[in-house]
Amino acid sequence: MKLFSFLTSCLFLINSNAQTITNYTTSDGLLDNFVECIDVDVNDNIWFGTSVGVQSFDGVNWISYYMSNYPGIPSDNIKVIKAVSNGNIWIGTDYGASIFDGYSWTSYTSSNGLSSNQVKSIDEDNNGGVWIGTNQGVSHFDGTIWVSYSSPDLHWSGVNSTDFDSNGDKWFATPLGGVTHFDGTTFTVYDTSNGLLSQNVTDLMIDNQGNKWVGTGSGMSVLDVSNTSFTHYTQMYLLPPPDTLNPVVDIAKDSWGRIWTTIYVGYLAEGGVAMWNGNQWIDFDISDGLAGPNVKGLAIDSEDNIWIATSTGVSKITSMPSSVNSVSLSNIDVYPNPTSGNLIVSNIETNFTNISIYNMLGSLMYSEKISQKNKIELDFSFLSSGIYNLVFSSDKGFANQKIIIE
Repeated sequence: MKLFSFLTSCLFLINSNAQTITNYTTSDGLLDNFVECIDVDVNDNIWFGTSVGVQSFDGVNWISYYMSNYPGIPSDNIKVIKAVSNGNIWIGTDYGASIFDGYSWTSYTSSNGLSSNQVKSIDEDNNGGVWIGTNQGVSHFDGTIWVSYSSPDLHWSGVNSTDFDSNGDKWFATPLGGVTHFDGTTFTVYDTSNGLLSQNVTDLMIDNQGNKWVGTGSGMSVLDVSNTSFTHYTQMYLLPPPDTLNPVVDIAKDSWGRIWTTIYVGYLAEGGVAMWNGNQWIDFDISDGLAGPNVKGLAIDSEDNIWIATSTGVSKITSMPSSVNSVSLSNIDVYPNPTSGNLIVSNIETNFTNISIYNMLGSLMYSEKISQKNKIELDFSFLSSGIYNLVFSSDKGFANQKIIIE
């Protein structure tokens, strides 16, 4: 990917086929260029945690919140930010946590619920409960009651992240003790003794198939759905040898099921973003247009735009236009899916005139006009394994179908 333009205002765009990177700094309205954490709320507002306060951005307007105006904020140095499903915003600091209900901030500390004031993570379970990881354990809040877990059930180093599988079991990432699985009765540890890359677990995320993506200081370990074997990735973001290990900062999943991760190697002052498309890792860094190499976190909005927090501003990697969803595909059959390459499209609506296929970066891989309506046989065996977007177009708009080539 190449840099095409740079504006002195530090707001610039890089185009690579359908891919665009937009950067935001203080000159564009950002509260501070050093953004510690980032998340997206239910209305697609972007929330930033900085060392000087909290800020939201709706695409036009910037709104800032400080201790001086809102005493319920325990500190302006925001370490963690989490937008939960009911619209509330949680923040974590070294002096406690706070919740924003749209009007006021309410703080929680070790005096009224937290296991410790030093907050390291905030996550939401399948029932709307909030789990706050600290340097001494994790605290669960159901809206009324706090319950905490700590050593010896969890590693003494604390909790960096919590996620939840389809059974409702809890999975905890610990800074020095690997991963702990809690089924409601038993705590089970997964660490280097049974296959994990590193004891230093920085983040954890469970995908739609039940695989556990475990970010560590040495790369990514993926524990399968049966919890029996690991797959490892240590070169998601390519570095010159011998510096090949990729310390993971954050992990997120988009609506296509693609895994996104931020990586930063502190002693090299080099980092970037990598995306797993089901077959390979594709990376983005400052040479592609990111605001800076020191990536602090990422979040994904409802249109699959990727928002990246760095120490020198915020970047947005724009997804394919959402207009591809504007026409219904209810009368079209696409099979088999997944496919080895041969695809059949039948019952095509008469208003569609063209079929195209794009890769996950928005690059056009193939296109042809529709000359028959009942059934079309397509051969995509020339494409690499991965996830693709099959787009049907007409003068009335577009429609798309995700396909997986094995």
